[in-house]
Amino acid sequence: MYVYEKPDNLVELFEKSAADFPQKPLFGIKDKKTKTYNRLSYRSISERVDNLRSGLAGIGVGKNDSVGIISNNRPEWAIAAFATYGLGARFIPMYEAELPKTWKYIIKDSGLKVLFVSDLSIYHQVRHYILSIPTLEYVFLIEGTEGNSLRALEIQGSMKSSPSLHPGPDDTAMLIYTSGTTGEPKGVLLSHGNITSNIHGGRKAYPEIGSDEVSLSILPWAHTFGQTVELYSMILTGSCICFMESIKTVLEDIALVKPTVLIAVPKVFNMIYMGIMEKIQSGGVFRARMARAAFDIAARKFRAGENNGPGIIESVLYRAADLFIFFQIRKRFGGRLKGSMTGSAIMNRNIAEFFFSIGIPVYDCYGMTETSPGITMNRSYDFKLGTAGKVIDNVTVKIDISKGDPENGDGEIVVYGPNVMKGYHNKPEETRLVMTVDGGLRTGDRGKFDSEGFLHITGRIKEQFKLENGKYVFPSSIEEDIRLAPFIENIMIYGEGKSYTIGLVVPDLKQLQSILEKNNIESSPEDMLESPVVMQFIHDSIRKQLEDKYGSYEIPRKLLVVRDGFSVENGTLTQTLKLKRDIVARKYHEEIQALYN
Repeated sequence: MYVYEKPDNLVELFEKSAADFPQKPLFGIKDKKTKTYNRLSYRSISERVDNLRSGLAGIGVGKNDSVGIISNNRPEWAIAAFATYGLGARFIPMYEAELPKTWKYIIKDSGLKVLFVSDLSIYHQVRHYILSIPTLEYVFLIEGTEGNSLRALEIQGSMKSSPSLHPGPDDTAMLIYTSGTTGEPKGVLLSHGNITSNIHGGRKAYPEIGSDEVSLSILPWAHTFGQTVELYSMILTGSCICFMESIKTVLEDIALVKPTVLIAVPKVFNMIYMGIMEKIQSGGVFRARMARAAFDIAARKFRAGENNGPGIIESVLYRAADLFIFFQIRKRFGGRLKGSMTGSAIMNRNIAEFFFSIGIPVYDCYGMTETSPGITMNRSYDFKLGTAGKVIDNVTVKIDISKGDPENGDGEIVVYGPNVMKGYHNKPEETRLVMTVDGGLRTGDRGKFDSEGFLHITGRIKEQFKLENGKYVFPSSIEEDIRLAPFIENIMIYGEGKSYTIGLVVPDLKQLQSILEKNNIESSPEDMLESPVVMQFIHDSIRKQLEDKYGSYEIPRKLLVVRDGFSVENGTLTQTLKLKRDIVARKYHEEIQALYN
């Protein structure tokens, strides 16, 4: 039986840090007018948690009740979460950018009693749910101070204090609904021990993280990666979390906050990388050549390592490049960044190497909602690019080779440990399908360990498909590499049972027009996608990008342009921006079949 490390519940975790670091800043909120960040202390947030907990108790919220929130990251998100945990109740977060029918499903399935919503637009969409969902009794507005607002409930609670409960590690803390690439959402039941054991395991992987760290909150806390790795882990160390204004202002916000750590996904770094390259290219031929030479020197220095570094001349050149080029890039990140942790997909090796070599290390990690989420991590003192890192403390991973490829030596990744979920809410059959008889969780991912203990992710079992010739294709890694092209916004590789693969492409028209002009290809924004010359250029660019890494059968032979794109709003992407492949395939069925005729 696992013995949980203290604190073994999220209530004690927060209360301990609030007591240890009362005057330190916990949250930072951007003032859009002055372009500065206002800081809120641990003590001030703790007082609001106490008041809201008492307010919730006053309206009848108790142990095992469900409290939900529809909001982006903000102080009130965390205040509502810790107030809920302090009553032994369950917290159910939802995304603001979600379909109303999904909100309704989650509210009904979780048996929600109280719901907090960020603004009036959402409030008007959900308030009538009280009439049709028997368990739902209250809907509170986060913005505002009167009537049925969160602030009014806090004021009510301040008049009659209700002490906090300290849940046991096996008590359910939250339901995280996975948006899922197929079917209806599944509520993942995570206990206090699931989350805290994962926090402690991750903390040991990064012993250099202290109590004066600052992060810029980019990832939504409605997902476990943002919650566990940022919100709870930063609170455990007494650090500060600042909120970005929006993804469009992320570079400005990074420069203002000057973070020491960042929690992000590869897409954020891909975007920053392409922005850097675009700016260098626009600076003229000479500047571009100098930059490329500097990056090449940095890459060679990084590959050589500290023990077998480059010669004296290259070292001098690197120092010059660092002073005039790399320093300026690091300055755009605030100049204090120790490193970043990224998940959801493995970083492209070339981009990861670029950031490492200029002094901005990005460490790949691997996990899933059902494992709270961490399974493996690259560490600052022990990492290997292109891998998911090594298994974290308290977790065991086995490879089920019966679900893999004997020639490749991989198999399904099966996880054991205190981080493994309690199950899916109201879905015993779904739970049975993913849990082994000895308590392991079948991840649905394929992978293998190398001789040094680093995990290599080789594909997703549900996403893989077999071509007519019997060869398997794992589309996600191919798609990730294609998306690195600046004129490709998104792509889906298709080919189940077919003689070859095709690509459903969402182009970035602005970037495409710019690149066509640089390559002296005449086209207009109105008809560029009708031009055979333009389509051939896109196809040739994709092929060139893939040919050194993938077999000819994996490279798409034909392309279909998806003009309306893939998005959460049109149902083709999950909230974590994963493709809903079945839905895309059904939506474009006729066009896809035409490419095979």
